[in-house]
Amino acid sequence: MLYLYTLAMYLVTPIIVLRLLARGVRYRDYHKRWRERFGFFEAPGFAGSLWVHAVSVGEVNAAEPLIKALRNDYPNAPLVVTTVTPTGSERVRQLFGDSVFHVYLPYDLPFAVTRFMRRVRPRLAIIVETEIWPNLYFACRNRGIPLMIVNARLSERSLRGYKPMGSLVARALGCVSQIAAQSRTDAARYRELGADPEKIVVTGNLKFDMPVPYDAELKGDELRHQWGRLRPAWIAGSTHEGEELPVLEAHLEVLTRWPDALLLIAPRHPERFKLVENSARSLGFTVGTRSADRVPSASHQVFVIDAMGELMPFYAASDLAFVGGSLVPIGGHNVLEPAALSTPVLVGPHTFNFEEITLTLIQEGGATRVNSAEELGTQVLQLLRDEPRRDRMGMVARIVFDSERGAVKRVMGMIDRLLQE
Repeated sequence: MLYLYTLAMYLVTPIIVLRLLARGVRYRDYHKRWRERFGFFEAPGFAGSLWVHAVSVGEVNAAEPLIKALRNDYPNAPLVVTTVTPTGSERVRQLFGDSVFHVYLPYDLPFAVTRFMRRVRPRLAIIVETEIWPNLYFACRNRGIPLMIVNARLSERSLRGYKPMGSLVARALGCVSQIAAQSRTDAARYRELGADPEKIVVTGNLKFDMPVPYDAELKGDELRHQWGRLRPAWIAGSTHEGEELPVLEAHLEVLTRWPDALLLIAPRHPERFKLVENSARSLGFTVGTRSADRVPSASHQVFVIDAMGELMPFYAASDLAFVGGSLVPIGGHNVLEPAALSTPVLVGPHTFNFEEITLTLIQEGGATRVNSAEELGTQVLQLLRDEPRRDRMGMVARIVFDSERGAVKRVMGMIDRLLQE
């Protein structure tokens, strides 16, 4: 099975290269650093590194408190952070600058993995959330490198996706020293996939431990002052294709009741920034953008946040937040960011990426589910009309966020034991 898997990886490599070229048309970083994806980069010249892999922006944000804890507890150990996407790479630079060594994770080809390992020479490998690459995992085992999966989650869809390679995935998971699962449901799914039950520990979600920027609420208050404190304002964060149009249509409903209302919209991927701006203009909205205007003016009806890593102050400044990736079957994004700032949360029907967190927020009263795109405008209107309800939801959301913290401390205990061994 491993031989067939590796053969398939080699056969699809030309397609992968073409995909890199195609994506590079829209995102030049794909062209500039494509060699890293095959393990070609200048060796940093250190040994015994602590290596953290986080696929994209969401995983980097989740890993932020853990990486900072590693930097604090192991100040003399070089830190390596790998990502898969350019947006993830940008987020690493924003958060850590030159304090970590960052490259793209190589494709799961034996020669690329070997070249990567020889250059970064890890003492410990930490995979954030769900990335099961057999050749990479076997390379860690063969080199005696302890391998952990932290903040481990496995949706029902991912479980079904891995099932056709069940025996190979089970063997790969046999290379893992510890799995720190987000929830009991995730732990059960990893067991079903073939992981050793004795290696699985439920530690909770690292994202509950994410640092809330100390000035997020202050910046939010300043933003609110600039665009008008009495204006109703709501935000749609981390939206995807298929969501922006329903969000804009919902805002048309809001404007019939509050003509001065403001919609803040933050597309998940940079390549959609201009598309969303143009869509809003084509519907007749007066549109501002973060890049051109910095802050919304009194005349703006829609404001596109065309920048990465700037959501938190805008969440703090909003009356309510719709969290994207949930009206379309992406699985939802991080509901904890608005919850941490006491902002009421709306989500769509597809929240399997944050299943238990979202359900907890809904059950406790800090979030509300929108069952369809058509319902979004109605729900936004209801919440904007009901300030006491918004206040209660925001308070509950913050209580849920605060009560679930502590995963980083539990994961660091596991890391300490592995490194001592």
